[in-house]
Amino acid sequence: MKRTLLRVLLVEDADDDAQLLLRLLRKEGYVPDYLRVDNRRDMSEALANSNWDLIISDYAMPGFTAHDALDVYKHAVLDIPFIIVSGHIDDVSAVAAMRAGAHDYLLKDNLARLAPVIARELDEVRVRIAKRRAEQELRFHACHDPLTGLLNRREFERALEHALRVAERDLSQHVLCYLDLDQFKLVNDTCGHVAGDELLRQLSASLSQRIRAADTLARLGGDEFGLLLSNCPLDDAIKMVATLQELIRDFRFQWRDAVFQIGCSIGITPIGADTADAGEAMSAADVACYVAKEQGRNRYHVYQTDDRELAQRRREMQWISCISAALEKNGLALYQQPIYRIGQDAAPVLAGHEILLRMVDEDGTLIPPNVFIPAAERFKLMALVDRWVVHRLFSAIAAGRLQCDLGGDDMPLFINISAATVNDAAFFDYFHQQLVEFAIPPRKVCLEITESAVIANLAGTTPLFARLREIGCRFALDDFGSGLSSFGYLRHLPVDFVKIDGGFVRNIASNPVDLAMVEAINKISHVMGLQTVAEFVECDEVLQMLVALGIEYAQGYLLGRPQVVVDAGA
Repeated sequence: MKRTLLRVLLVEDADDDAQLLLRLLRKEGYVPDYLRVDNRRDMSEALANSNWDLIISDYAMPGFTAHDALDVYKHAVLDIPFIIVSGHIDDVSAVAAMRAGAHDYLLKDNLARLAPVIARELDEVRVRIAKRRAEQELRFHACHDPLTGLLNRREFERALEHALRVAERDLSQHVLCYLDLDQFKLVNDTCGHVAGDELLRQLSASLSQRIRAADTLARLGGDEFGLLLSNCPLDDAIKMVATLQELIRDFRFQWRDAVFQIGCSIGITPIGADTADAGEAMSAADVACYVAKEQGRNRYHVYQTDDRELAQRRREMQWISCISAALEKNGLALYQQPIYRIGQDAAPVLAGHEILLRMVDEDGTLIPPNVFIPAAERFKLMALVDRWVVHRLFSAIAAGRLQCDLGGDDMPLFINISAATVNDAAFFDYFHQQLVEFAIPPRKVCLEITESAVIANLAGTTPLFARLREIGCRFALDDFGSGLSSFGYLRHLPVDFVKIDGGFVRNIASNPVDLAMVEAINKISHVMGLQTVAEFVECDEVLQMLVALGIEYAQGYLLGRPQVVVDAGA
């Protein structure tokens, strides 16, 4: 018989009765580690100083009844089964004891029930503990960045709003800092997202150790961080920022045989009773960070009233000029990343490609889409960018410059379109004309739009989907899960594929919440007759877990990196 250690607190005045209970516990396979108490003081000390699995109490003891013991138990606020064992207890007294907090009661002439009752109560404790841990983890993930463990942007903004209220109330001074890493992109591009994530984890831990306990550090997204210095004069804040920049300059990140050095541009803005709101403060710190970068990077800048207009004008002129020139001179490039069918019984099989867009600047540096696409959307250029992608891709296919099997009926080419294009009434006619001109079978095209764009414009999205579906095109919902309100909308959208947000996929081997999200998205998609694609698959362990979940397709660095198919200037 397997022996189980049981830490039991016996509230019993008779040692003979206590020994009887202990013999019974040993007979049932328990190894009792016990203490016997019979008064309030001893029981209070025992509960305060030791971890107990179980409390067994006599009902009627001279000077210390089970109700007295229950009072001590309730004040200790512990989740420990409390079982009453008595020679005689009437039903009314038993009900009163249960209402006072006892979990069960037994008569001494029926101790055969003791072992099953103990087993049941210990199981219920384990269930309650597991539930509390899951709830705590969910609360933690709602407030913290899953990669670094720092506060997330939402919680940081709450802390900033609280600081504004405090400043207005007592005229206190706080300082907001916006940190943007320099040269982080080099790590991602050279070594992949896994290396970039590890760099962020290590650097976040180092920064956390150097700030004061009263300060608030958060990851705002990507390689950007927010730091709120509470009750801190500006001069002291500048000294602290200089210390942090020195820490970052001295930080060395090693990945396999490569060692990287990074810097950090920091924008600083004071917060006081005259600060309008959190949005204004964040915007000012962001502008100050931009000015720091413009002045040569790896430095800090304190926000001045004339910074905003300068930064805004430079940004607008720079991006309008860059994007317009890229469209005119083919300064954009198209890459394709393979998508594989995965399954239990065979190795991954190539099934299609996603077409990815990059900008190439004058010195040949690739600019990722998360840098220039927000600017293209802001300056109403995104519809033109999407049309450029469609035309250049279809013409490359027709000219034989892109290896694309247009004959089968497997997964198609995934082409990303923006929210601006969904709102473009003329896009359908243009897209249809391009299909006809270059003889592209509509079935081989899958238009991909992000979940957030669909939810933001459900009324505009659905008609476009319907018209394109009529001619044979298919659709994919990208970054699914990032909006956290998706399931209700999903049943109303005529999509074929659901691409599960890579932010969940990449961590399923280590994060049970992310695993549960991926599993839920996959199950609901299948119930609706949709196929699922997992993004950001970067290690074999994640791939095997996706196979076990029944996900049909996968893409990521493990299966294939993006390869250029239409180069800039071609």
